[in-house]
Amino acid sequence: MNISSIISFFLKRKWILLSLCIITPAGFLFKTYSGPVHKWFNDYGAAVMYEIFWCMVIFLFCPRKKAATKIAAGVFTVTSFLEVLQLWHPSFLQRARSTFLGQALLGTTFTWWDFPHYFLGSLIGWLCMRALSKGFDPSDLRHNPAAKKQPD
Repeated sequence: MNISSIISFFLKRKWILLSLCIITPAGFLFKTYSGPVHKWFNDYGAAVMYEIFWCMVIFLFCPRKKAATKIAAGVFTVTSFLEVLQLWHPSFLQRARSTFLGQALLGTTFTWWDFPHYFLGSLIGWLCMRALSKGFDPSDLRHNPAAKKQPD
């Protein structure tokens, strides 16, 4: 892999990278927010951002419209599994959860109310991926009459 292919990789994905540059600090701000309705932002708003973040990270490496549904469903499934895993308290998970990053990635407390927010975040992530995939999916050219070559 040469430098020009690396540059090309990132240039083609500039909007995905920009969205990650926005969603990442927003997610941490939600997690640490202390103003009005901070409980919702810290727990549920951050869960929505968490889902969108993981959708976009995976989409960075597979930016196709066809992949959006699988990515969103996979992120929802994995984060739901991690939510259920919070009911289990072995010492190695407790050590991981004792750090800020461990709390942010693994969570600490099981709650059913996380699931609708995970779904919402995956749905928003899916919508973002669909919107950003326009320039990546060659099948879009077949459905866009303006993109077809006009006869001379």
